[in-house]
Amino acid sequence: MAEPKLAYDRLVSTLKEISLLGSIGALLEWDEQTHLPEKGFEHRANQSSMLAKMRHDWFTSAVIDDLLAEVESSSLVQDVHGDVAVNVRETRRAYDRARKIPGSLVEEMSRTAVMSQQAWAEARKKSDYKLFAPWLDKTLGLKKQEAQCVGYERNPYDALLDEFEPGETADGVRKVFAELRGPLVELVGKVAASSVKAPVEILRRSYPLAAQEKLGREASAAIGFDFQGGRLDVSVHPFCSGMGPGDTRLTTRYDEHSFDNSFFSVLHETGHGLYEQGLDPKYAGLPRGDAISLGIHESQSRLWENFVGRGKPFWKHFFPKVKSAFAQTLADVNEDAWFLAINDIGPSFIRTEADEATYNLHVLLRFELEEAMLKGDLSIADVPGAWNEKMKAYLGLTPPDAARGCLQDIHWSGGAIGYFPTYTLGNLYAAQFFEKAHEDLANLDDSFAKGDFSPLLDWLRENIHRWGKTFRPRELVKRVTGKEPSAEPLLRHLRAKAALYGVR
Repeated sequence: MAEPKLAYDRLVSTLKEISLLGSIGALLEWDEQTHLPEKGFEHRANQSSMLAKMRHDWFTSAVIDDLLAEVESSSLVQDVHGDVAVNVRETRRAYDRARKIPGSLVEEMSRTAVMSQQAWAEARKKSDYKLFAPWLDKTLGLKKQEAQCVGYERNPYDALLDEFEPGETADGVRKVFAELRGPLVELVGKVAASSVKAPVEILRRSYPLAAQEKLGREASAAIGFDFQGGRLDVSVHPFCSGMGPGDTRLTTRYDEHSFDNSFFSVLHETGHGLYEQGLDPKYAGLPRGDAISLGIHESQSRLWENFVGRGKPFWKHFFPKVKSAFAQTLADVNEDAWFLAINDIGPSFIRTEADEATYNLHVLLRFELEEAMLKGDLSIADVPGAWNEKMKAYLGLTPPDAARGCLQDIHWSGGAIGYFPTYTLGNLYAAQFFEKAHEDLANLDDSFAKGDFSPLLDWLRENIHRWGKTFRPRELVKRVTGKEPSAEPLLRHLRAKAALYGVR
């Protein structure tokens, strides 16, 4: 037993050192999106690609394989949900995948991501797809290479999706969308036909940015984000980055005439941040101390943004604060009008600003385009037209420009192809978790109305955050809720929101 124990200790030490390289890379990426001077992108690309190759080469060394093999054949992994077994199982999974990808490809993907994101930001600013198209073409080519290296049975999309949502497939995603598409289209249609209209103009009035920032930070702290172990900054595309214990970075963007845009993105990213801050720091750098998947991560952000943040109890507590912060702007607005405005249901161009009912149709569009590009059924030149056609088919809208169409998301520029379906999976998981939390916790709505969000956060810490990668996504959902993942809780939630419009 001595040799396997020594091998495991050495494996843990090595993984933690490799993780430090990853956290340095994450810090460079955060800086790239927030403070990097325009002329520094090429140098940053070189820095990032060098770090990525160093980390890849170190992680894929034969030493890691030998250490894993020593522990895998021992009784240390007998408890399949024990710390050792989880760390070894998940490291083996990541190692076997990484070994299939040449270091030169990893280096090139990292370098391309930095330059591509710079091109995307400029293209989005000018609403000029042609500025980004060559970089999307190059990125797609690299991702096709990655899929070929990793391997797949039928669909190259599976090879990329599995990195973000372990065990998930394109066929599984299609099944989820098949359960959602019809009911969502029907529900949105009924709301559109309703005589009740949300007074969304309320949200487009003047909301000074300094007051927005102050209120957003207050809401983030109220639901549990520790600002001594994190910060909130501005970026083109909101995101959360967990650097490691005691350092979780959130970003948002502000618009003086769009209160909901920044406020709900702060709640959303705070949900991600709470998950990062809830991971057990003693396992930092190891699978046991890392988030299980992007779908589960997204469940946390969507839960706080929508299931809590757009709920009536939340605004019992927060509306007086909003009214005080924007006294002149909201002098004629009562709580009921405000609540209906922030729960508007209707088609919109921007995914991150979409309501809960139409959001998954935005994701469906992206999933179908990504899969078509990977299979060679959609050319890079035809992306804007295909995007607009699907927007018209699913949401009844035609984007007036590329910035509100195919250039609105940062994901493709960074090579995150296969990422988008995790948003919809996150919505499903969030609804199921929230229903179970209400079953387990008495008077949860009363707590929210009093500004006490700790019962829910404690429940999430106990049932989800602290487990790291111990369980795969679908297994975790079943363990927490007692049921297989299902679209029904999400549909129940959305139908309850539609009731605001007299829809049954």
